[in-house]
Amino acid sequence: MFSWVNKDARRKKEPELFQTVAEGLRQLYAQKLLPLEEHYRFHDFHSPALEDADFDNKPMVLLVGQYSTGKTTFIRHLIEQDFPGMRIGPEPTTDSFIAVMHGTAEGVVPGNALVVDPRRPFRKLNAFGNAFLNRFMCAQLPNPVLESISIIDTPGILSGEKQRISRGYDFAAVLEWFAERVDRIILLFDAHKLDISDEFSEVIKALKNHEDKIRVVLNKADQIETQQLMRVYGALMWSLGKIINTPEVVRVYIGSFWSHPLLIPDNRKLFEAEEQDLFKDIQSLPRNAALRKLNDLIKRARLAKVHAYIISSLKKEMPNMFGKESKKKELVNNLGEIYQKIEREHQISPGDFPNLRKMQELLQTQDFGKFQALKPKLLDTVDDMLSKDIARLMVMVRQEESLMPSQAVKGGAFDGTMNGPFGHGYGEGAGEGIDDVEWVVGKDKPTYDEIFYTLSPVNGKITGANAKKEMVKSKLPNTVLGKIWKLADVDKDGLLDDEEFALANHLIKVKLEGHELPADLPPHLVPPSKRRHE
Repeated sequence: MFSWVNKDARRKKEPELFQTVAEGLRQLYAQKLLPLEEHYRFHDFHSPALEDADFDNKPMVLLVGQYSTGKTTFIRHLIEQDFPGMRIGPEPTTDSFIAVMHGTAEGVVPGNALVVDPRRPFRKLNAFGNAFLNRFMCAQLPNPVLESISIIDTPGILSGEKQRISRGYDFAAVLEWFAERVDRIILLFDAHKLDISDEFSEVIKALKNHEDKIRVVLNKADQIETQQLMRVYGALMWSLGKIINTPEVVRVYIGSFWSHPLLIPDNRKLFEAEEQDLFKDIQSLPRNAALRKLNDLIKRARLAKVHAYIISSLKKEMPNMFGKESKKKELVNNLGEIYQKIEREHQISPGDFPNLRKMQELLQTQDFGKFQALKPKLLDTVDDMLSKDIARLMVMVRQEESLMPSQAVKGGAFDGTMNGPFGHGYGEGAGEGIDDVEWVVGKDKPTYDEIFYTLSPVNGKITGANAKKEMVKSKLPNTVLGKIWKLADVDKDGLLDDEEFALANHLIKVKLEGHELPADLPPHLVPPSKRRHE
């Protein structure tokens, strides 16, 4: 009897099956989180509802900085191609938000057309009005870099009252909207004229809760001497420490991100290493895109839950008939106490609550009579999503990541240092002598031979114990010396002949100079007498 009821109940308990992570996130949001957001008017206070394009779009990189810090030039350097709407100069040239995206033909799509395109993740920007939309465009062009990522160029941040008066829209709010949806936020600073204006400071503070996405670039570092660069770097770290209130030090990449000759080439190696690190970080974005979207959905769900508790608490305190306006003022003024009460009752971390002052400002214009009472079923559904569905999606994320290449962004500047003699570290460290006809270790072998023959070789070979006495003089850890022994003992007989001993000393020198040891011995380092056995 009532077998159809049991079947329906079983169907609800069975976990849903998703083909991809993006599809799973889209369904979980629409079915489990969106009803909670709509019931408690989450979109009026925090962030507009997510759309399908938000789950399907390519990873996005947001560039932020004061004018003339090299944001547009940085994009030009990455894609190695001019893009529509690009203007570069020492004055504030970029006066618009430009989404640089892949397209089959080169062209510009204006903001008003962008926000009605369901395939683009920009529809909710419509809320910022015409003043913003007239300053927003999409530059489309066929480019291999843009096949994997999209880049958002922003207007240079000005100083003084001009910043507040001339925009006509809430600049910080627009940046905050983008910050929620992008995969990486790059803050650019000019090493030649380091300054963080009040407006830039406010913008960085608006990016709070997205510190994990922020990377800092100290650009144009080739314009100053090494000693000055150290001072500028220290000043930048001190300034950022005051604005970004986290115990961790933010990652700063130092370099000169354009294709012109270096003015002061003293720090060339440092700039190359820093550029390579930044490129690797950007190249990892497509691989980690699903995980980022999953993380952002979890953050959104936690905030939506807290928001529901706040709204329902305010509703509960409101009178049914008289004195509503005076009670509303009292509740808004005492919102901090309500936060503390919710924190105690529901064991919620203080970091999950929205900004108190901003919430008080938003509540001033709201009709508390339209607020809804607590509905446990909606909250239970979100809890179920966080505890069960998200865990299953995490497994799928790892599976999808394993199928993707580790460096998915190709083309442009990313290909410039991949292969050939100008690849990072080519001909250095263990790679020294890679193109030489002669064995690179041979030039120092006479010195190593003198040491070798003092270690009592038998039949032309020394034991591991004798080799150890000499190798430990390098003061390298045993784990490193053990790896060097493995690489140098080419014939794996547990002994070292004169060539293998010379090789071991060469690898010690490589390590002491600050280079990494190779996982396997490169062909050019194999001793000449051993090469015929390879």
